Amino acid sequence: MDEAKTKARVNLLKNFYQTTGRMPSFSELGGLWGLKSKNAVSKIVMKFREARILDKDEKGRLIPRSISAPVKILGTVEAGFPSPAEEELVDTLSLDELLIHNREAAFMLKVSGDSMSGAGILQGDMVIVDKGTTPKNGDIVIAEVDGEWTMKRLGKKGGKTCLVPANPEYKTIVPKKELRIAGVVTAVIRQYK
Repeated sequence: MDEAKTKARVNLLKNFYQTTGRMPSFSELGGLWGLKSKNAVSKIVMKFREARILDKDEKGRLIPRSISAPVKILGTVEAGFPSPAEEELVDTLSLDELLIHNREAAFMLKVSGDSMSGAGILQGDMVIVDKGTTPKNGDIVIAEVDGEWTMKRLGKKGGKTCLVPANPEYKTIVPKKELRIAGVVTAVIRQYK
């Protein structure tokens, strides 16, 4: 596959994904790339998977890898005392690859409330949750406790599993009947406007 044709196909795929918010079907890929044969589309998809441009989920649907808008990494910045800064392109990084380790098991939630403010999770933040990670003591989890959903740190109190807030205004929750962990919080996203 020649490089110019590959680049053009990647750009068409990227534009489709960024415009529609979803990946195209195989027949839509054929239309995008001007191919009539599904076999030809399958071969290109296979090469794109090998190049980590695309992947497939457990149901065989295409999912983006490196086409999801990477952001430039320009270097580091001093958070202590000011120092001379020089802008230099160090690398690029897809935020999806940085924040989501298991795409099929990941989901996002918007935070309501301030019980985790001491852990740096504030009202209006978005959290990325991995439902495929086994929760361990100290992890921040999304849990259903006695029929109510909450986000707290998983802990132990008197030998019992409990949910610990990161704000002294709230009490530790010890389940009366049931505790079900839906997933482990792996990242927090905050926008400054």
